[in-house]
Amino acid sequence: MGKKYFGTDGIRGEANRELTVDIALRLGYALGHYLRKGKNPDEKIRVVMGCDTRISGYMLRSALTAGLNSMGVYVNFVGVIPTPAVAYITKEKNADAGIMISASHNPAKDNGLKLFNSNGYKFSDEIEDEIENYMDNIEDIIINPRAGDKVGKFKYAEDEYFLYRDHLIKTVKGDFKGIKIVLDTANGSAYRAAKDVFLELGAELVVINDVPNGRNINVKCGSTHPEILSKVVVGYEADLGLAYDGDADRLIAVDKFGNVIDGDKVIAILALELKRKGLLKNNKVVTTVMSNMGFEKFLNDNGIELLRANVGDRYVLEKMLREDVAIGGEQSGHIILSEYATTGDGILSSLKLVEAIRDLGKNLDTLVAEIKDWPQFLINVKVDNKKKDTWNQNKNITDFISEIERKYIGEIRVLVRKSGTEPLIRVMTEGQEKILVEKIAKDIANLIEKELG
Repeated sequence: MGKKYFGTDGIRGEANRELTVDIALRLGYALGHYLRKGKNPDEKIRVVMGCDTRISGYMLRSALTAGLNSMGVYVNFVGVIPTPAVAYITKEKNADAGIMISASHNPAKDNGLKLFNSNGYKFSDEIEDEIENYMDNIEDIIINPRAGDKVGKFKYAEDEYFLYRDHLIKTVKGDFKGIKIVLDTANGSAYRAAKDVFLELGAELVVINDVPNGRNINVKCGSTHPEILSKVVVGYEADLGLAYDGDADRLIAVDKFGNVIDGDKVIAILALELKRKGLLKNNKVVTTVMSNMGFEKFLNDNGIELLRANVGDRYVLEKMLREDVAIGGEQSGHIILSEYATTGDGILSSLKLVEAIRDLGKNLDTLVAEIKDWPQFLINVKVDNKKKDTWNQNKNITDFISEIERKYIGEIRVLVRKSGTEPLIRVMTEGQEKILVEKIAKDIANLIEKELG
């Protein structure tokens, strides 16, 4: 069943237009009701709440808090902090849930609401469905409101940031003295935490885009725009650069020559290092259907099996837990290290990357030199919106794709999927021969356009 409010990563939209105060208030009511369900009326229910640097964050915080407090829920606000910090603090403080107010890598005009359970994992689809039902039937859950001195309370708990900071520092053995690093904190949640941790570990730092003003988060900076970082790394003759997104759950790296190193390549380095130390559970890595076949071949050549999940870090994590895998993530830079975290953590990933570079005594460019991306070709096909959801029931299309996959098994990979927001079918092909890859993508796209356009 399609969701009304929740997407693949919480509720997200333009602040005060799509993500309104009313939606935040109703989420507060609904979440409060869900957390209180079946509990003793006098039991204290606590939620950890954090936000990134967007100007709209405090507006949404007020609405969420009002809804939660009215349901008798206590809110500990930990301030501007990375998304994985909210997950970590929620678990460490034995809170009943965590809420992060952030739209991650989206522009400053957007915002979002991410929910974590008491163990620091994102809520399941089933629980999100239940909460959505409550949000659409608020009158049924506030019929007997908590009143008088039974309402909840809002509390500033910004010192709990240090729990997360100290946790990150403890994940590293030794220090980073003698390593010159440029950090791009995207004018977002990492502006304090990343700097604090790397300075504590003795790295020589240059920090850019660390002056948030509520409107400059992700603006031509961070993991989605590493161009300036590349120039600064080269200009300062740094060993590498590290770029985070707005809520610091993603990492994109830059080598000393200014080359951008995506999430797949970072995962490859970390996976090999885990294997060298005997810590790569079952010699497996989980990524998504978007990961390049060249990356998969590199892992296979090093005795590591690649498991693919649907796009979205929650689906990566589900497969990691199911298959007992130590590392997984996405090309975009979401990387989950299950020994240390319950969700993607850009700062944690960057610490382990620098630790691997230090321990192996090799530069980043050398470590990724053997990973050869295969050519990819992507076409967006405009289709009738009514037919978008059923494209894979068209026998002419599915038979044609199946025949290609049978004919070019191990040589060509085909990925066809619908857009979540537009009347488009996305066709991606990849393989070692660029001309063949492009031809097959165009052939599939032409057939889809003929059948569904």
